[in-house]
Amino acid sequence: MNARRAAVAAEPEQSTPEAAHRRELLRTMLLIRRFEEACAELYSAARIRGFVHLYVGEEAVATGVMAALGPDDAVVSTYREHGHALARGLPVDSLMAEMFGKQSGCSGGRGGSMHLFDSSRHFVGGNAVVAAGIPLAIGLALADKLQHRDRVTVCFFGEGAAAEGEFHEALNLATLWRLPVLFCCENNLYAMGTAIAKEHAQTDLALRAESYGLAAWPVDGMDVFAVESAARRAVEAIRGGAGPHFLELRTFRFRAHSMYDPDRYREKVEIEHWKEHDPIDALVATMRAAGQLDDADLEATRDEVAGLVAAAVDAAEAAPIEPVESLTRFVTSDREAEGSRT
Repeated sequence: MNARRAAVAAEPEQSTPEAAHRRELLRTMLLIRRFEEACAELYSAARIRGFVHLYVGEEAVATGVMAALGPDDAVVSTYREHGHALARGLPVDSLMAEMFGKQSGCSGGRGGSMHLFDSSRHFVGGNAVVAAGIPLAIGLALADKLQHRDRVTVCFFGEGAAAEGEFHEALNLATLWRLPVLFCCENNLYAMGTAIAKEHAQTDLALRAESYGLAAWPVDGMDVFAVESAARRAVEAIRGGAGPHFLELRTFRFRAHSMYDPDRYREKVEIEHWKEHDPIDALVATMRAAGQLDDADLEATRDEVAGLVAAAVDAAEAAPIEPVESLTRFVTSDREAEGSRT
């Protein structure tokens, strides 16, 4: 009997709720990583065009925050939004089709990399303009409060956006009106090519946010558990009427600002230092140590997400483009004027 108990205790704990949740976190992070790698390959081969800002290295942020949200919560993103969209559950095929500018894309092929959208998942999408999504989040949160909806609006932005006027105006209004909004500042230390110390007199962005009177704290953005825990704590407080919260998620992008950026403003030693803290590697190590993941499981998950992305690429390339005769659609409203209705 004792030998049997010992054998059971030594078996990997892969069937527990905790293990299942961690596997889902890992799958999401691996999916984001593979999607972004594919986008880099496609862009380099001129198979997709336009502007492409990759999320490699920051996967723990989107994955952890989205894990804390409910299906009715709203998400306002940035131009570096692929990871946010995938973590929110947008289909891989619709995202990839959007990258190719196809009709089957989540934005009908009209948005591209920086303007992903899915109303069914309350994913309001990104914006090509730095900080432009912050006032939008305020409007969404205000509408929810006025209509007594139990919804939290999450607003992502980078540390570069914290230098814009909208940042200060939004934090002030959100606190003044106690709006149900969670500000998620993805501090990856560089606003394109400008280091944070050259842009902000006060580089502790959580401290700056706190000065407006809202709850704010820094989070290790390379640790998906830390991100999820902080996000759950904040979301629960917001739902309870505690007003807006602010998370400074300290992270790092392993790639350049965008695919056209030569990335000459960062030292290789700095990049390599952060790669030693790869959020995916950290999660894998934790799960291995807990007996929740083995080599076969990891390889199977990698193969699954790689297959999903490859299939999405094939489908996107085969999908039809927008017919020329409908290119002016959405330029003007096709709805009847109020006074002309019968």
